[in-house]
Amino acid sequence: MSAEQSNIVLDISGVNKSFGGLQALSDINLQIEEGKTHAIIGPNGAGKSTLLNTCIGLLQADTGRIDFEGHDLTKGFMPHDINQMGISRVFQTPQIFPDLSILQNVMIPAFAKRDGSFKLNIFKALRDEKAIEEEALHFLEDLGMADQHHNHAGSLSRGNKRRLELAMCLIQHPKLLLLDEPTAGMARHDTNQTIELLMKIKARGMTKVIIEHDMHVVFSLADKISVLAQGAIIAEGHPDEIKGHPKVREAYLGSAEV
Repeated sequence: MSAEQSNIVLDISGVNKSFGGLQALSDINLQIEEGKTHAIIGPNGAGKSTLLNTCIGLLQADTGRIDFEGHDLTKGFMPHDINQMGISRVFQTPQIFPDLSILQNVMIPAFAKRDGSFKLNIFKALRDEKAIEEEALHFLEDLGMADQHHNHAGSLSRGNKRRLELAMCLIQHPKLLLLDEPTAGMARHDTNQTIELLMKIKARGMTKVIIEHDMHVVFSLADKISVLAQGAIIAEGHPDEIKGHPKVREAYLGSAEV
């Protein structure tokens, strides 16, 4: 990567992916800048989730390169390897432990990121556990869920399960956070609270890629927007440019004001 591109966290170049005769991704070129929030929008079936899945090793691209800190993620890395590198993903369907408490759900990913010293030093492990618990409670407080932390995660509404998964990702302190429809299923109040949290994260400099159908969320958070249609990028630019793009407005935003 050249010096002038040193602020690029994720560099996607020439990525193609097909399923039988269906071309899901067609020559995708995308650069995600450090500290920015990059939104990817488009209709259902446009290839948005497929693109994220190639970035975290759930799918292998047919051709192309996905560069993250000098590693080509298309070269057979497993999802847990990519997570350890510093990429975390919030899925469309919440990936939680329903039979554990809300607090335990947030603590588990933090333990998974540790260096394995638990078996060697019980005193350090206890100190770590206390620190992790305090940090987990902090994230839950930001989400307005700290007072429920002893409840089973399975008892949460779908919207709150999604917010819980966000906390599970944030406690890992990822270098890159991928969010797939993070506010889906949420009431407007919960959506606004999630926007506020993501704005706090943005102020701290965390790099994010967000897939979202709610244009209020997109335009509240995005520094840059890419528009996917039928597996190809048809437009890219700052939010004001995308708002004013006739093809994008007609196809994805409608004629109403946004």
